[in-house]
Amino acid sequence: MNKTIYLQDLGLSDYKDTWDYQERLFKEIVDLKMLKRNEPETVTPNYFLFVEHPHVYTLGKSGDMSNLLLSEKQLEAKGATFYKINRGGDITYHGPGQIVGYPILDLENFFTDIHKYLRFLEEVIILTLAEYGLHGVRSEGETGVWLDVGTPFARKICAMGVRASRWVTMHGFALNVNADLGYFDNIIPCGIKGKAVTSLHVELGRTIDEAEVKAKIIRHFETLFEATLKAAETAGKFL
Repeated sequence: MNKTIYLQDLGLSDYKDTWDYQERLFKEIVDLKMLKRNEPETVTPNYFLFVEHPHVYTLGKSGDMSNLLLSEKQLEAKGATFYKINRGGDITYHGPGQIVGYPILDLENFFTDIHKYLRFLEEVIILTLAEYGLHGVRSEGETGVWLDVGTPFARKICAMGVRASRWVTMHGFALNVNADLGYFDNIIPCGIKGKAVTSLHVELGRTIDEAEVKAKIIRHFETLFEATLKAAETAGKFL
């Protein structure tokens, strides 16, 4: 099993360009797995992309369009784009001040359990938040990481949605770090009514060093997945 993960920070990158890039890496792994049937010694790679997107709303394959509260003209006025995509989950927002992570892994290099994979992604964020004195938790039946679940003040700080085929993953998580939460007012986040969204900088009352947060995420990801994340030499560029 190959537990080395190729890490690349794409910086600020257009959503569609990044989605296409994910699809290319995803297909590369799936194609190698097909080859591996006849050549068992074939090693499949793993990738982890960090990215920050310009303002964009994305709707998962089972999502409800009515959860987008803007018309096409209103989207344009806000400088935002919209895509219906092939991950699980409903609608969410990506934008500046948000750390988005896309692990593109062959889970046969780690474990073949999608439920466990999602719980591990949540745990990476929970452990990262704990380093800032925040008690992140899961909300039953609602993938992602929350604060104050079970109270009138429940609020989501990290959204998650993945796609998996032949045990290969894509898409991932979006952690609000210094995000403009006003953009969430234009959707019903994740299709869940009556629950708020928050950001790390709001909870702590200060601007957060995003590079520091990424370093913590990497460390916890390596520990939980018993993996080594190897930095790409071509950070900020598509391979």
